[in-house]
Amino acid sequence: MNAAEMGTNLEFASKIATAVNLFKFQFPDARSDLKPWTNDPETRQLIDPDSIDIGFHFPGVSKSWRSRSILIQIRFYQDPVSSLRRAIGVEVAGFSHLGEQWRLSTIENWNFVGATQPSEDISEKLKQFCRQILELFNKPSDI
Repeated sequence: MNAAEMGTNLEFASKIATAVNLFKFQFPDARSDLKPWTNDPETRQLIDPDSIDIGFHFPGVSKSWRSRSILIQIRFYQDPVSSLRRAIGVEVAGFSHLGEQWRLSTIENWNFVGATQPSEDISEKLKQFCRQILELFNKPSDI
């Protein structure tokens, strides 16, 4: 679900803003997109209500990224017994004008799959970003 639609309370909105800032700190050329999904009935059927989706776009196709746009999906699970909602994983996909070029999932084995993959430096920074995101969204609230 678009991050802009998920910031329904101060705590969650603050965490979304922090996630964007963490990415932009590592990759300052990126432009954030809190509404990466179009708002049409067909797309709405595909949206996962248990995720926060944030897009990032670069000025051109980056050789180190091997993509121009990045989609970050932070996956959540709400425990039916305790009602606690926690982040269970992060999925990151890189896109160019040819479509999806690579994907990274923290839910599985933290490996990149796809036609190409980012440079080793970018790969390590992305994995660090994913660790920070999981820590951020699973940290108890201070509010």
